[in-house]
Amino acid sequence: MTDSDNDKTSLKSFFWLWGILTIVGVVLGLYGPSHLMPKSMSPNMHLTILTMVIFTVAAAPVAAGVYAATIYVLRNWTHKGDEPPPPAKPVRENGIIVATWVSISVLLTLFLLIWGLGALAEDNASASSNPLIVNVIAQQWVWTFQYPGTHVESNSLYLPEGREVEFHVSSDDVTHGFWIVQMGVQVDANPGVITTIHTTPNVLGTFDVRCEQFCGLNHAFMDALGDVVTPQQFSTWLAAQPQRT
Repeated sequence: MTDSDNDKTSLKSFFWLWGILTIVGVVLGLYGPSHLMPKSMSPNMHLTILTMVIFTVAAAPVAAGVYAATIYVLRNWTHKGDEPPPPAKPVRENGIIVATWVSISVLLTLFLLIWGLGALAEDNASASSNPLIVNVIAQQWVWTFQYPGTHVESNSLYLPEGREVEFHVSSDDVTHGFWIVQMGVQVDANPGVITTIHTTPNVLGTFDVRCEQFCGLNHAFMDALGDVVTPQQFSTWLAAQPQRT
């Protein structure tokens, strides 16, 4: 068998391995995030999960190429014995591999750029004309939620299903991180600054509020529970809360 035939056989083996690993990566990207990430309770979280799926699938060919090259080298070019191995032809001198790698990388980079800009525009879309305003106040190591226009102040977060919520997030001491896990809402709570972020709860149930910025000794315990309830239940809950002193 000539060197040319050996090169063709090696190239064919590499692309077969690359293709198989790419398929494995795509399957993991399609089914992994939806099972590993928290359930979606808002359009923000749905977009987060979808973005994770898209980015994982898009990255699969690149990761597969790296793994395929590594496996191929370990399998075919590992040398044992005292005699030096014969010189190997550098991959960069193989025009087919280099052209394929560069082309796929460029196309994937452009696709991810366009997708990312679209997702950013969607996340920054203007709020509705009648959102529910909730003041979120962080302090070591507790969350306080106020509902302007009412007398309600609570350490638990209640939200009505189907109505857009606009959070005004601030801190009384150090920097904290306001994170509603199941809704994909995540923003810093900075002292002396009000940061606005919005979402629309669309699934009834319980969710978690956590601090995702290290804020001191009891940072790990700075969490709260929240509930998405029907609009009628939300109105009843507001009316049942005691007056603030």
